[in-house]
Amino acid sequence: MATVRVDVAPDLLRWAVRRARWDEETVRRRAPKFDDWIDGTRRPTLKQVEKFASDTHTPFGMLFLPTPPVEEIPIPDMRTIRDAGVREPSADLLETIYLCQRRQDWYRDDALELGASPLGFVGSATLVTPAEDVAARIRDVLRLDERSVSNSAAAMTDLIKRVETIGVLVMVSGIVGANTHRVLDPEEFRGFTLADDIAPLVFVNGADTKAAQIFTLVHELAHLWLGRSALSDAAAGAVKGTKEEERWCNQVAAEVLLPLDSLREEWAGSYGEDELERLAAHYKVSTLVVLARLREVGRLTWDEFMSRYDAERRRVMELMQSSHSSGAGGEYYNTQLRRLGRPFTRAVVSSTLEGRTTYRDAYRMLGTATHSTFEGLAERVGAA
Repeated sequence: MATVRVDVAPDLLRWAVRRARWDEETVRRRAPKFDDWIDGTRRPTLKQVEKFASDTHTPFGMLFLPTPPVEEIPIPDMRTIRDAGVREPSADLLETIYLCQRRQDWYRDDALELGASPLGFVGSATLVTPAEDVAARIRDVLRLDERSVSNSAAAMTDLIKRVETIGVLVMVSGIVGANTHRVLDPEEFRGFTLADDIAPLVFVNGADTKAAQIFTLVHELAHLWLGRSALSDAAAGAVKGTKEEERWCNQVAAEVLLPLDSLREEWAGSYGEDELERLAAHYKVSTLVVLARLREVGRLTWDEFMSRYDAERRRVMELMQSSHSSGAGGEYYNTQLRRLGRPFTRAVVSSTLEGRTTYRDAYRMLGTATHSTFEGLAERVGAA
């Protein structure tokens, strides 16, 4: 049988590579004939195009369009553009949002079937509501003054439980679905909110540092208080040009996690690395959050703050990359429950055991392949 070769426009090939976030080394390794396809000296075979589509997570048919499609992010994009690079959404980001939307739709329908009522806090604030007032409401409803945690990891676990208790679906994952080979990039996004008064959902990028995840979770809660969906790169030290809604949510999150009145009493007066680390450990937040709040109680000019913030951000990113390269994965069921969230997992399991959802649909929503895994999750959420 003759080899079937096909024509794919060079712009489509380049678009697929950008969408997959491949660097030049990855292109050479995974598509060694790529340059030949681009300059037209060789045409790819049908099988090569199929593999290229699979490897770049590109819908096969899209590679035969006349021009690259414009893929819109399905929720408002509140991210700050820090550079002049490509801002097209990655396949990883888009698939993560779509997956969470499907989960939310199912959960909402299930909750309504069981008689759920709207949650009063969703959409209860506006951008003219003082951030301090909303922060006080969040601290009160989550009962944060009652908690005692030893480190950032414990603080995140405790915070998730408190947020889930008020009716919010919280999903924390550093990968796309259950694919451990597709790691999410915190530089692309920190988290997002899918606002809904029955099934509000917050997704936190689990590839980020624990302290950053904590800030992101509270930041996304602030979006829920506004009743608005949003894609975020939540950071307390927002640069100039940040959208008003993001600034407001940052202010709320910072005040929830590190109240200024408390910081004024705790601060030793230094901006040094040791003091930043001490305060970060005390409040279970990142040193970037501490530095941003210190600007409000200290005497740093904007330029001085930005210089220190950029240097600290680089240091934190280096530490995070070092930690990821040497760390090991967590216990499977705990990790999976963190990715899915306990309320969602419990609802799917209960619906399945009651006969309202098929096992096939349950496996798909939970990302499981075997009945034993399903049973393991059921036991962990107490729905067996």
